[in-house]
Amino acid sequence: MKNHLSRPLLISICLACLLPLACRASARQPRQPVSSPAAPTSAQATQAAALPTQAFAQPTAAPQATSSSIPTENLRLAAEYNAANDGISMLVMQNGQVIFEDYPNGGRADRPHELASGTKSFNCAIAVAAAADGLLDLDERASDTLTEWQNDPAKAYITIRQLLSLTSGLQTGGENGRVPSYAEAIQAPLVDEPGSKFTYGAVPFQVFGEIMRRKLQPSGQSPLDYLEARVFDPIGLQVGRWRKDADGNPHLPSGAFLTARQWAKYGELVRLGGSWQGQTLLPYDLLEQCFQGTPANPAYGLTWWLNAEVAPELRAAIPQLTAATDVTWGVPGIPEDLVFAAGAGKQRMYVSRQLNLVVVRQAEGILASLTGLQRSQFSDAQFLRVLLAGQP
Repeated sequence: MKNHLSRPLLISICLACLLPLACRASARQPRQPVSSPAAPTSAQATQAAALPTQAFAQPTAAPQATSSSIPTENLRLAAEYNAANDGISMLVMQNGQVIFEDYPNGGRADRPHELASGTKSFNCAIAVAAAADGLLDLDERASDTLTEWQNDPAKAYITIRQLLSLTSGLQTGGENGRVPSYAEAIQAPLVDEPGSKFTYGAVPFQVFGEIMRRKLQPSGQSPLDYLEARVFDPIGLQVGRWRKDADGNPHLPSGAFLTARQWAKYGELVRLGGSWQGQTLLPYDLLEQCFQGTPANPAYGLTWWLNAEVAPELRAAIPQLTAATDVTWGVPGIPEDLVFAAGAGKQRMYVSRQLNLVVVRQAEGILASLTGLQRSQFSDAQFLRVLLAGQP
């Protein structure tokens, strides 16, 4: 299995054209000035601005960055491309330091924005923390906790790993933003053999939520309480808000609202291998399992999208690999070790350990994307090539 956070970077450059971007960007709203001294105060973002140092500590063995390896012109061009495609935030962090922020089209540094399915990647942290705490094993059967599944021959052998890799075989997808309750999710029928097929949707994450809810009952914590106590609080990550179902349970596929700065803190924790200021929050060997694909979809680990080689016929059979992202193995200018969280409307957080890089972009258009009324023209590949190679 390829390690998606340790490959060398391909340094090829693919030429294309970005001429329409300036025109499109000029039609956008003025960019909102940011009051924080760590953020830009004009359309041109400020380099070398840093969040509080205690929130972005690095391992003692890591070099302390004094400058960015990304040229200023690349940052400017990427910001223009982001703004021209409904972007409301763009944040670039390298070596633990915020080197660039931009908030076009009315975006603000202090405004939490819906992550949509970008929320899914937090389930990785919940699962890894729970495994470290002895609450679960990634390969245990869901029916060990969901006892009503034990006498169901169709569901009895589904594992937690299969839930989080979206290969459980449960009927899901097509929710168009409607998230079932935990109680509804565990009633979903099995339509494919567990492990045989990748199917993107909300149901498996809500099933995982019910598993965690039951495991946490003795402590009185909800899955979100546990995530905050184990991961968010230690890294200083503040949630703007989080959607819940009618029963008061947090939506695990798509409930989070965060600012770009707060979301980037989670990306930085992942970049650092689960350690923060010398404290291990998420054990490295467990965390790495989130970045291993499956035969059913090599480009999806446990809640994270991966830059991985996928056979053309398999790629064609997975709609998200043809319509939602154009990150494909071998695209010039994209780090081979790239992993990313992705949500409707092209909410994105990219992480590359090889480049010591975390990039967040947030955008309007979530509802239009979910309902199919409008598809964003934002391209992951084009954005990353502009940012990292200075070429479209």
